[in-house]
Amino acid sequence: MFFVDRGDAGRRLAARLDRFEGDDVVVLGLPRGGVPVAAEVAAALDAPLDICLVRKLGVPRRSEVAMGALGEGGVRVLNERVLREAGVDGRDLAAVEERELAELEQRVRRYRGSRPSVLLDGRTVLVVDDGLATGATAVAACRVVRARGAARIVLAVPVAPAGWTARFAGEADETVCVHAPEGFRAVGQFYRDFPQTPDAEVLACLDRSRTAHGHGIRGAEVRAPAPGEAEVRIPVGGTALAGRLAVPEGTVGVVLFAHGSGSGRHSPRNGAVAEALGGAGLGTLLFDLLTEDESADRARVFDTALLAGRLTGATDWLAGRLGAEFPIGYFGASTGAAAALRAAAAPASPVGAVVSRGGRPDLAADHLGRVRAPTLLVVGGEDPLVLDLNRRARSLLRCENRLAVVEGATHLFEEPGALEEVAELAASWFTGHFRARGVSTPR
Repeated sequence: MFFVDRGDAGRRLAARLDRFEGDDVVVLGLPRGGVPVAAEVAAALDAPLDICLVRKLGVPRRSEVAMGALGEGGVRVLNERVLREAGVDGRDLAAVEERELAELEQRVRRYRGSRPSVLLDGRTVLVVDDGLATGATAVAACRVVRARGAARIVLAVPVAPAGWTARFAGEADETVCVHAPEGFRAVGQFYRDFPQTPDAEVLACLDRSRTAHGHGIRGAEVRAPAPGEAEVRIPVGGTALAGRLAVPEGTVGVVLFAHGSGSGRHSPRNGAVAEALGGAGLGTLLFDLLTEDESADRARVFDTALLAGRLTGATDWLAGRLGAEFPIGYFGASTGAAAALRAAAAPASPVGAVVSRGGRPDLAADHLGRVRAPTLLVVGGEDPLVLDLNRRARSLLRCENRLAVVEGATHLFEEPGALEEVAELAASWFTGHFRARGVSTPR
């Protein structure tokens, strides 16, 4: 026995994670037993606490043996070895999945209700459970977190079997454990008190964290569509991409957002820019360039050719809705800027203007000379590496272009007023070039 109870385990685990205090960290507990542990970690680091909802898929008639797991957003993890050894056929698997999916959806309603989840985009996320046995649930949790845009994932548990870290290569960026003993049979054997965690305790932990930290621009992940907005599904190459389209009445053009690595339509920074563009009379399309399953594959996240192809497909879809002559622009952030520039370089590209925020145009260097759309490169003055890359990129561009430096801003433009300046620059660039082309009323 190593721990008195989950609170004791959480405090000991927190001591191994103290280096994260002060960083932009979110702590996610796996309900139910992982939440009291995660609450201690969050309190010690003064970090927000949330949950990551996943459900174990237990072998029929041996439910304690995990053959896989399901997670929010359609994430599905299967252990082919266990399936094979247990002789589980497709019908049995489907029955277990149906039952666990219903439970997952019920828990989403129970624990979240109408309250939004904490934003993970671009942040370090500590995924915490009360212990690890097979690892299927933790793998699913890591994939859910990756799909939601986390920049770095740390899987942290009080206890796990010896040699446990090998199974998480490519899933978590770092693993932390207080004890990893031989002779591991079950998580509960290492606790003196290990009762079932009631729902009331999970909700109490979450409520305490929300009271302590509240929700700001980085707090709420999902908001209801405003008037003039619509949730859309964009068919691109056999894949349906989720998006949010806003086309104000009388708009002079629509801007498509190409997000940075691991990010998506819920990016708070791009969302803030989109809101400002809407205030300037511009339409916006925030959408996911990758599906949730694809976002777990780091090679796809940095596949500029794939992302540019998706952006081109979304542009064609939008042109079909608004009319081929309706002005369209691209707003690319970080690595997404490379995808935007590569898409804009295509011979038939209809894009009328491009804005890059803290972009990596060097990742599209071979295509820059073919970009025809007027291009604005916005870089933080305290982001020297990216600033140098953008200065070099200007020598390759043959179109109208400008480099705007936001003084005092770092790569993410988190300084007071920095993102607002980016939005003003972008709005001016798009409206000026769209109006120069003229505009028809969208259909």
